[in-house]
Amino acid sequence: MTGDLGVTGVTDGRAPEALPTAQVLFDGRGPLDGVLFDIDDTLVNTRAAFGAAMDGIARVYLSHLPAERLGEVLALWRRDPDGHYRSYTRGEVTLDEQRRRRANQLQEAFGAPPLTEEEFVAWDEVFDASYRAGWAAHDDAVDAVAAVSALGLRVGALSNATTEHQLPKLEATGLGHVPMLVGLDTFGFGKPDPRVFLEACARLGTDPARTLYVGDELDLDARAAVRAGLFGAWLDRPGTRRGGVHQEDPLAASADGVVVLQGLDELTGYLKTV
Repeated sequence: MTGDLGVTGVTDGRAPEALPTAQVLFDGRGPLDGVLFDIDDTLVNTRAAFGAAMDGIARVYLSHLPAERLGEVLALWRRDPDGHYRSYTRGEVTLDEQRRRRANQLQEAFGAPPLTEEEFVAWDEVFDASYRAGWAAHDDAVDAVAAVSALGLRVGALSNATTEHQLPKLEATGLGHVPMLVGLDTFGFGKPDPRVFLEACARLGTDPARTLYVGDELDLDARAAVRAGLFGAWLDRPGTRRGGVHQEDPLAASADGVVVLQGLDELTGYLKTV
């Protein structure tokens, strides 16, 4: 593990800016000093990037599939029914290993032979090139970050991917001004462990009880944030649910104290300056 539970301060070593003089309330629930954002499928349209990656993979490795079945490839990748990516975020397998397992899951599901180690290296190159070419921010992301910052709230990012992977993604999508505070490399594990939320708050310079976390996964993001003592908001964009191992129930989310958003443009509606 590369993290240190005693580390505070933002990633570039600067001291956090002063907290807002005006008071911002979140949904009438209490004062708010900062907002932490998830990156993938929250700020960045990772679903579309994975779509580009799966199109690239299908052209080379699943070329026998008819065009009308290509959507199934993306659906299976995002669903990740065996939870390989979550095993990676718990520190149980490496990034390459989880991707290799998922690659062979696609091969098996769509009637192609399993990949040898050498073949997987080539598969991964196709995947990575297509994936990076598909990076783009969600249409509402830049404006939402700007609106939150304009209220005097501190803003940062917390992700279950590594800092090494996320910094180029933020830069490429016009979000390089959002500090990447905590990634999977900080401790060697990620959300839903409460320690990652608390460390992100420490680096942001805010009390967890006065910090909101916004993310697209109900259990790993919003519910986990609430359990760690933060406010939690679940970004349930229409038509983007994954299925599989992911918990996706708006009524259950609300019952657990989670605010449900259908877009980041709805966020400021829950913020009131007094």
